[in-house]
Amino acid sequence: MKPKKTLVHWLGLLGIVSFISYGAAVIFAPLAYPGYDWMSQAVSDLSAATAPSFVLWTRLSVGYGVAGMVCIMMVCVSIRGKHNRCLRLGMYLFGVMFWVSIIGFGLFPLSESGTGGTTLQDIVHVYVITPPVVILSIASYTLVMIGGFRKKRFVSLAVCATIALVLMLIGPIGMGLASPEYLGVFQRFSNLISVNGFLATLGLYLFMGKLEDDINIPT
Repeated sequence: MKPKKTLVHWLGLLGIVSFISYGAAVIFAPLAYPGYDWMSQAVSDLSAATAPSFVLWTRLSVGYGVAGMVCIMMVCVSIRGKHNRCLRLGMYLFGVMFWVSIIGFGLFPLSESGTGGTTLQDIVHVYVITPPVVILSIASYTLVMIGGFRKKRFVSLAVCATIALVLMLIGPIGMGLASPEYLGVFQRFSNLISVNGFLATLGLYLFMGKLEDDINIPT
């Protein structure tokens, strides 16, 4: 008989809510931004402080931040003292990355769409917040991959982390190599599919009770 689902399990579904909220903002916020070209413009252009889509973006993405932070915190609570160190550390780093992203980009959105560091606000957004978010993401995926492939029951999670890592790398590599008119396409690989998709995956694992029933802490 399977254990009864607790509130913590159900809160894992907030990962899906977060993904849907962010996806809705990415899809519908351009409706309030005349002339926005999703193929060439970054998602962050939609949330720039002076962008015409700022208000709509804020409303549509409100569930992204709140639901996402609750979900990842419940994941971290569930794995406390369980599984191998790589797996745990990878999920903890993903949680740190998500908090840094939500708080950092929320406090310092781009001042204008397409800006690349012309004001203090832009400098903090591009050069202070973005690098640690990228580094923490790559580190967390890598650790989850290593820890997941070490345990048969977490191979599927390790595969998801591998896919997320590949998509995370495709984003900046593609933006650097591809023509500028495709910048927005590759940028979406990194944030919408990689980060938010992996958060939703962790939430599903939590909901299905796959994160807390292996009390084993190898050295």
